[in-house]
Amino acid sequence: MTEPRKSVLTGLRDDTAVLERISEDLTQKFTGIFAAETVERYVFESYTALARTSRIRTYLASTTARFAADRLRALAQAKGAIAHDVPEVLFVCVHNAGRSQMAAALLNKHAQGAVHVRSAGSAPVAELEPSVMAAMEEAGIDLSEEFPKPLTDDVVRAADVVVTMGCGDSCPIYPGKQYLDWKIEDPAMKDLAGAREIRDEIDLLVRELLTELTTAKKEN
Repeated sequence: MTEPRKSVLTGLRDDTAVLERISEDLTQKFTGIFAAETVERYVFESYTALARTSRIRTYLASTTARFAADRLRALAQAKGAIAHDVPEVLFVCVHNAGRSQMAAALLNKHAQGAVHVRSAGSAPVAELEPSVMAAMEEAGIDLSEEFPKPLTDDVVRAADVVVTMGCGDSCPIYPGKQYLDWKIEDPAMKDLAGAREIRDEIDLLVRELLTELTTAKKEN
């Protein structure tokens, strides 16, 4: 297991009080589902995972709170402790800075609550690609609050559909899930025109997936 880099350990010491407050808030939110020790472990693990790639510490506490909360929700869904009312879709690419973020945002926009969406990266980077953010803004989608997240077992277990885009065999395989592999070019280092093309290609695939999911739900 790779040891956290020194700056992560230093930051962890500095932010312990903040992380403990986050843990207390999430313990209340998940009362009756998870013990306080489980919540605290998820919070501190989430902080360490995000801190490995974070360049700016200003928003690290808030992103940790969001990431840990989503992971705990995913774990609760996988265990059947939280209702699984709509299909869960997970998009995975390498950096979670382009393709998977685009796909998640587009599906979320088109689904309007009919599907719950997550995204993650097998090797996440510090921030989203600027060209991706600009292309999505043109489509009326603001990604300024999004951040790259590492792929974790809990979100895979909670998913009904896992869509991979260039991340190879890094995603664990569990029975009872639908796995799709979309051959989409990586927008990293692309200009705005290139990002637009990738956005539009993903949009078509996302709309097809949404149609399949909503049709299947009606039939069931």
